[in-house]
Amino acid sequence: MSNKALRIIYNKLNDMDNISCDRVFAPAADFESLLRRQDIPLYGLETGINLKNADVLMFTLGYELGITNVLAILDLCKIPLYSKKRKNEDPVVIMGGSCVSNPLPYTPFIDCFWVGEAEQGFFDLMSFARDIKERGGQRKEILNMFLSHPSVWSREKKQASRAIYSDFGSSNPEPNIFPVPVIKVVHEHGSIEIMRGCPNGCRFCHAGFWSRPMRQKQAHIIMEEANALIKDGGYRKISLSSLSSGDYNYIENLLDNLNNKYKHKKVSFQLPSLKVSGFSLPLLEKISEVRKSGLTFAVETPLDYHQLSINKKVSLENVIDIIMEAKKRGWKSVKFYFMIGLPLQKNINEEDAIIDFITKVSLETKMKFIINICTFIPKPHTPFQWDSQISYDIAKKKIHYIKSKLKPKGHKLGIQDPFVSMIEGIISRGNKKTAFIIEKAYKMGCRFDAWDNLLRKDIWNLLLKKYIKDQKPICNINSKKKLPWSFIKSGVNDNFILNEKNCILHEKVTLACSKNCNNHCGICNNKTKITENNIQLKVNSKGPDYSINVTNQKDTDTRRIIFSFKKNEKAVLHSYLDLREAFSLCFSISGLPIKYSGGYNPLPILEIVSPLSVGISGNNEIALVELTDYIEADLFKITMNKYLIQGIEVNESYNIYIPFGAKKHSLSAWLWGSVYKVHNTETLESIPFTHEKKYKQEHSFWNLCRHQVLAKNSGDSDPHNINKGQSYFDLFKTLYPLKDPIKAPIEAQELYN
Repeated sequence: MSNKALRIIYNKLNDMDNISCDRVFAPAADFESLLRRQDIPLYGLETGINLKNADVLMFTLGYELGITNVLAILDLCKIPLYSKKRKNEDPVVIMGGSCVSNPLPYTPFIDCFWVGEAEQGFFDLMSFARDIKERGGQRKEILNMFLSHPSVWSREKKQASRAIYSDFGSSNPEPNIFPVPVIKVVHEHGSIEIMRGCPNGCRFCHAGFWSRPMRQKQAHIIMEEANALIKDGGYRKISLSSLSSGDYNYIENLLDNLNNKYKHKKVSFQLPSLKVSGFSLPLLEKISEVRKSGLTFAVETPLDYHQLSINKKVSLENVIDIIMEAKKRGWKSVKFYFMIGLPLQKNINEEDAIIDFITKVSLETKMKFIINICTFIPKPHTPFQWDSQISYDIAKKKIHYIKSKLKPKGHKLGIQDPFVSMIEGIISRGNKKTAFIIEKAYKMGCRFDAWDNLLRKDIWNLLLKKYIKDQKPICNINSKKKLPWSFIKSGVNDNFILNEKNCILHEKVTLACSKNCNNHCGICNNKTKITENNIQLKVNSKGPDYSINVTNQKDTDTRRIIFSFKKNEKAVLHSYLDLREAFSLCFSISGLPIKYSGGYNPLPILEIVSPLSVGISGNNEIALVELTDYIEADLFKITMNKYLIQGIEVNESYNIYIPFGAKKHSLSAWLWGSVYKVHNTETLESIPFTHEKKYKQEHSFWNLCRHQVLAKNSGDSDPHNINKGQSYFDLFKTLYPLKDPIKAPIEAQELYN
């Protein structure tokens, strides 16, 4: 759900006439087993369509170990795994993403590959496919039309060139907001791509070479996208994403504007990718305006001459200075990233160099760190594409040694399993033989190989021993020989990459990309060129901008709204945390003047009485929320119901005003109890309690519904009279009889006196 390419494609296609784009994800093991047992094909989440009935089935693959999940999705829909076996009734299967820089390991399973950025031509292809379908054309005609494009490759074509979106950052596309998940996803924040490509040219970085040239988005477009993510998506954490966000022109000025405009809504902005030389004290203060996330330093290698070889300089002194300044301002968490196995100078103990680096920083700063260690993987289209990857045994030995030295000193270590790195290395520079191994792994039960707890090491180990000599990824390749993936043209000149390889050997630095660089990589031309943000925005100090009229009540009194709501239909599948997230999103999108907690991670001050368990519906659930300003209860109800998710609806609401110093009661203190009703939705017969358990086992159509009764002092002693549950409003009207809510402070004070 956090994949940027998925959002771009999903939003753009659904915005086109007569095109419907749905989404699907690989099912977990238990759900896959259920689908197979019931003979139900995998279906789209919005439309419920069987994927086999789609015209085009698209995969975006950003990580090599996701390929077994691709095969699972195809298989569950009864789409033949091999493209050559597909018939006219099958969809055209197309794959994009960074992994297609070498499509050979996936070629037998995929009809064709989109190479590059979707905005540069892919949507035109989809409109042509729609036209073909409308005039009665079928799969073969659509596929042939795809293959006519210079950025589409299949085994029938000699080469394909990467599509580069030259207008990135200067045009004003619709923000890629939807769909907004209610459940917690891995990265639940909104994301604005402020820059595509990277100017720094780190020689190990596949993304840096594959996404050239650097193109910065204009600042006013970023402001518009942020407004849409907050107003329409309800996001309160937004990442300004790129490969190196500190290189964005006027980044501090941009953050000033974003913070000033949205900090009253408790929206925070993060820069997830900052190089060490890009850190500055003002920048640290700006990204911690609302909440402080941890600092991250991607050092890669601590040795000075190795840093020259990989074209990434990270000074020990600079790191210490930044951490000391950040520590003074309340930052407590620091993470370091290192790589082992860089194919640089021999006879260098890189493990001791990492240990010494961390020890020195720790002694100077008096801090403990989170340290991530991964094994270097040479990738296609980079200066390391000819080099070998260290073996699993050597990598394991190095990692164990680092862990044994640093963990006793109080540091936390996160280790990427070198076995996973070995599989990734084999696939990333693999060929048709690798495809055979992938298919075998899938058929033997491999799924979700990127998840440590789900990786079937036993299966992969068996296959690699059988089919890969010495279990080693590709060893040194003669740089004079044609590379297996040379038919994919990234746009970067082959001679430039060869020259960068020589710079590795001679520890030479290549300057960052610029419009007037002297070291041409070949990516820039009349259409494609480096673009930079040239707008320094005027700092906007505008205050709250609610979508509804409120009165500014600046005191320490408490304003609350108590409300009841229904939770049924699909909403019964949401847990308590999902329910809180649904309300939080609704508060953000609606612009209601909700009061937030303080501290590291501000949250709405919301109480839900005795939350429902998953699977149980409720007709009269009760909650309260605190406000910063007065808003009429009826308007609160109307606004909430406008933005709440399907299955949740506010029934009633009531204003409460509590003067400063008066006791605040929690809703739980007023809870009388809950009335539950079990019924059979097939026959509408009531189910005797004694047979309920047996009925659940034998029938799938049963439902459990709850009605809460809050007013414990209402005099209701009959648990079957669930309508009395509404009397809690009468109770609160007695306790807080506000004749004129605007004059609530005066009235309430008189009452309390």
